[in-house]
Amino acid sequence: MNTAQIELTGIEKLFRLGDSTVLALRDIDLCVAAGEYIAVMGPSGSGKSTLLHILGLLDRPDSGSYHLEGRDVTTLSAVEQARVRSERIGFVFQSFHLVPRLTAAENIALPMILAGIAPAQRAQRVARALRDYGLDNRADHRPDQLSGGQRQRVAIARATIMEPAVILADEPTGNLDRATGEEVMRLLESLNERGVTLIVVTHDGVLGSRARRQLLIEDGMLRADRRRPAEPCAGPT
Repeated sequence: MNTAQIELTGIEKLFRLGDSTVLALRDIDLCVAAGEYIAVMGPSGSGKSTLLHILGLLDRPDSGSYHLEGRDVTTLSAVEQARVRSERIGFVFQSFHLVPRLTAAENIALPMILAGIAPAQRAQRVARALRDYGLDNRADHRPDQLSGGQRQRVAIARATIMEPAVILADEPTGNLDRATGEEVMRLLESLNERGVTLIVVTHDGVLGSRARRQLLIEDGMLRADRRRPAEPCAGPT
């Protein structure tokens, strides 16, 4: 039986800079079971964000395979990958990536608009998300009218509105003060407690230590994989 939600085998990613070639990821093998909470750590330029982009189908590896929920997503077309990304993966970024001209409610609704969900259902789900994330009184505010913590809560609501199986967070507290960052991490961890797989990229050792599993990436290689407790994981069948 396949218990792996994510299975990377021999993943490599090259970047060409002028006449030189940089190997950003080198022969990465990684297995993630559904519901895990993982911190991806390492120095700047180590390949953490490149790995996250491949996991999120924002980039393709140059070699190797990526199975998501038993399906080899590296063989999919760009349109098929976009559909998987929309339905199964949520993203939370350090700089929020909200659309400046849209209100909080409109930003949250955006993934559902792109997925073709009916307006009545969109309105119902947005109202619930605004309530769940304490944003009822900020629904009509644009991002420049929100605090950093409120913007990140809008971003998390948008990331989860399609009920994804996996949330990928790239330095989610990087632009926040410590108290607000703690609030944001509690929100993300509460989603993990409900069964969502949470993968957080961070250079902050304290933040990384909150995860039940830590991956150390250096020079594009997976140097360490520490779990507590060990979780079973099997590859694609």
